[in-house]
Amino acid sequence: MQIKINNINKLEKLNRSIIKCSKCSRLVKFRKKISKNKRKQYINEKYWGKPITGFGDIKGKILFVGLAPAAHGGTRTGRVFTGDRSSDFLYKCLHKVKISNKNTSYNINDGLKLNNAFITTALKCVPPGDKPKLSELNNCSNFFNQEINNLKNLSVIVALGKIAFDTCVYFYKKKYNLNEKFHFGHGQIYRLPNNIKLVGCYHPSPRNVNTGRINLIKMSNLFRKVLNLI
Repeated sequence: MQIKINNINKLEKLNRSIIKCSKCSRLVKFRKKISKNKRKQYINEKYWGKPITGFGDIKGKILFVGLAPAAHGGTRTGRVFTGDRSSDFLYKCLHKVKISNKNTSYNINDGLKLNNAFITTALKCVPPGDKPKLSELNNCSNFFNQEINNLKNLSVIVALGKIAFDTCVYFYKKKYNLNEKFHFGHGQIYRLPNNIKLVGCYHPSPRNVNTGRINLIKMSNLFRKVLNLI
């Protein structure tokens, strides 16, 4: 119990550091612009407009990783994969396999909980055009590594999208001597040097859903495969 409390305290301290971060002037400027130039349907809402932290079960064995918070999703709500169409599809799939207690994610106070899983982003702020600079990824790498270190039971990382997958590989190459070539593919599994498995997964974006690249059955089947890995 004491170990769990210590891990929670460390995560809370880390989250405070993440929220206060202003290292990347380009990202700070962009997130402030988004918070001011709101979408019409959110015109009366106050945007979070700060870096986004991870959330979920700190004892969980699964880590879901996206690239960055959405401009009018997490940057607005204050919680990653919340309040946009990507999150709508993601939580339908997670709920179907009982990783989440709800099949929607509207706002930070909607009662959403994850079972045996934690979710975060490699980059804590939304980048213009969803294209981060290498310096920005490097600035966030310390936060990402600390999140991983706080998840003591971590067994599987699910990278949501090719950019998130490549970013995870980049972070691990900085930490370990990786000789293996990592190629993104939906359902592709690699074993990382610390025995954590990295799983490629199509991003739950409207583009991928609308084109049929991914659907509820395909995504849910992959998540069941992930549950079997742990």
